[in-house]
Amino acid sequence: MHRNAVNPWTWQDELGYVQANEVVGSHRTLHVSGIASMDAEGRPVHAGDMKAQIEQTLDNLETVLHAAGYELADVVRLNYYTTDIETYWEADEAVDVVGRLARAGCRPASTLLGVATLAWPELLVEMDATAVKA
Repeated sequence: MHRNAVNPWTWQDELGYVQANEVVGSHRTLHVSGIASMDAEGRPVHAGDMKAQIEQTLDNLETVLHAAGYELADVVRLNYYTTDIETYWEADEAVDVVGRLARAGCRPASTLLGVATLAWPELLVEMDATAVKA
């Protein structure tokens, strides 16, 4: 499998994502549904704490990826949904996410969306992903 990052500009490099990922020769694709800050019993955790919810969401995403034989580095698309974009950016949570993904070798095509609400009122952030593997 070969992944080719398509970046006609460089401004997105500081934000840790790419404009597009072309994947050639992939044999497996994993489409991950919305992942949030939930415990093993499906209860929301870390109400009101954006940073803790982001960390838990990434932990849960990695759990799903590992269960299917993937790593964060295999993620080619990662979408973020938040009920509070200002808090997401102002509290440096975005910088923490970019750092964690970069350390894992993950530079996905991404979209950040502000939404009115998520599945449970306690949730502040949710992510969905696409991963590919040769």
